[in-house]
Amino acid sequence: MTAVAAGALVVETDSFRLRLLDGLVASIGERGYRATTVSDIVRHARTSKRTFYDRFTSKEQCFLELLLADNETLGNSIRAAVDPNADWHDQIRQAVEAYVTHIESRPAVTLSWIREFPSLGAAAYPVQRRGMEQLTSLLIELSASPGFRRANLPPLNVPLAVILLGGLRELTALTVEDGQPIRNIVEPAVDASIALLGPRS
Repeated sequence: MTAVAAGALVVETDSFRLRLLDGLVASIGERGYRATTVSDIVRHARTSKRTFYDRFTSKEQCFLELLLADNETLGNSIRAAVDPNADWHDQIRQAVEAYVTHIESRPAVTLSWIREFPSLGAAAYPVQRRGMEQLTSLLIELSASPGFRRANLPPLNVPLAVILLGGLRELTALTVEDGQPIRNIVEPAVDASIALLGPRS
């Protein structure tokens, strides 16, 4: 188990760790990830650098753990929002609405995940890969639900799920960068999802 994965297991029981992660979220919203320093994080968390370094080796490790937790929360939110017995069109809208609601809660973190996270290089790859695998697996699982089966629709495969997620992430990033309401992506995201998940030859 990696240090990041091990750290992720501690999040639920360590209140200081949670405060530091929330401090990083606040600083990303205020300054962006690259400009954020450990001093910014502890200022928002109302704790000390010693407390920070007792739990994280660096700003980067804190960021990695934050994004692991954020991706897990996103997947759980989508799964909880989708009624697997509903019509497949309704399931797609439910999933997109849950995604948008999650992004709306802290758009700067999502933008950092998409734009700044890859700059961490080799350290970012396992977390990035794990996040993509979690979300592609979720899409495949949801597309195999009773509502989809009733419509005689096959589950998504991995390549189509990756294409759908990649397009959605890029549209999200452009929308946040342009200062537009995140809700603007709901209809195009629903339309694209219906096109990819609908009847295929």
